[in-house]
Amino acid sequence: MTVSNAVVFSATDHAMMARALTLAERGAYTTKPNPMVGCVLAHGDEIVGEGWHMRAGEAHAEVLALRAAGERARGATAYVTLEPCAHTGKTGPCAEALIEAGVARVVAAMRDPFPQVDGAGFERLRAAGIEVASGLMEPQARALNRGFLSRVERGRPWLRVKLAMSLDGRTALANGDSKWISGDASRRDVMRWRARAGALLTGAGTVIADDPQLTVRFEDADAGTEFVPPLRVVLDPGLATVARDRVRAGAAPTLYVHAPDAKPSRDFAAARAWVPMRDGQLDLQAVLSLLHAREVNEVQVEAGATLAGAWMREGLVDEVLLYIAPILLGDAARPLFDGLGIEAMARKRRMRIVDTRRIGEDLRVLLRPESSA
Repeated sequence: MTVSNAVVFSATDHAMMARALTLAERGAYTTKPNPMVGCVLAHGDEIVGEGWHMRAGEAHAEVLALRAAGERARGATAYVTLEPCAHTGKTGPCAEALIEAGVARVVAAMRDPFPQVDGAGFERLRAAGIEVASGLMEPQARALNRGFLSRVERGRPWLRVKLAMSLDGRTALANGDSKWISGDASRRDVMRWRARAGALLTGAGTVIADDPQLTVRFEDADAGTEFVPPLRVVLDPGLATVARDRVRAGAAPTLYVHAPDAKPSRDFAAARAWVPMRDGQLDLQAVLSLLHAREVNEVQVEAGATLAGAWMREGLVDEVLLYIAPILLGDAARPLFDGLGIEAMARKRRMRIVDTRRIGEDLRVLLRPESSA
């Protein structure tokens, strides 16, 4: 058993919450900007209903689980990965639905920090005489929704930098050629990470050099997987890349972020927004504020060493998604991060390894700066 906030959780509680978290993750590609939420209704070890939030504006996990359970919801325990909402938005309040269904107990992984909820769901349930406990497997729940929580709690999206490197720590040849460092399996894996992101961000240098599509392209076993196309964001101070149109092609939206004094041509119809310049570059904090206003939970940066280094130098990188290929590119090739200016061991930047796994012939490592929550 586990004790959290003076509440004792049983092995059954853990098993049911683990199932709810698994269900929640099914919405990774489709729920944005909403959080991923799963719900399990059970009488003891018997599951009588379950559901997960699939799309913003559609039924929440609790409602779908209640529909599946029918009359058997009465007297059941509801396991939810996030506090049930207590307000009416695009859908009705889930706390009220649980009360009307007659559940006896609600176990939540964590409180919802969204201002319109933030404890109000628990209060409504308790006022109706329902036993409420929270904190079960909260670290796992927070990790699952780190983008949503970053946007709500910190006022900015979660920022992930995706990189592929050789064994000698190089990301491209001196002439900029980087196709391909990682293998086919790694590139397919990147598509899954892209699909969960709210925005894919690159810089003008990458657009000029590679003319990327910057889209989710599922194939093989993933073909047909539903996802919400992430916003494509191009950081282009002078709008120098507008002739490269692959990054605007297709259904995925594109946003150009430029300097205040940029002069687009009259026929340039793409969405654009300006942010201030700071120290000769676009203000990266302002870029995140812009994306926060657009309800972006997770930003995935796919750019060269200069832009990747700028994000790291500003202390804005939350995690690094790194693919290590069993190749060598030599000391003249380009590094992972440019411009960090580390000249003494005392100034080294320490990273924490969160996950490692083999992807085809490559090794995938997920790292976070030690200061990241």
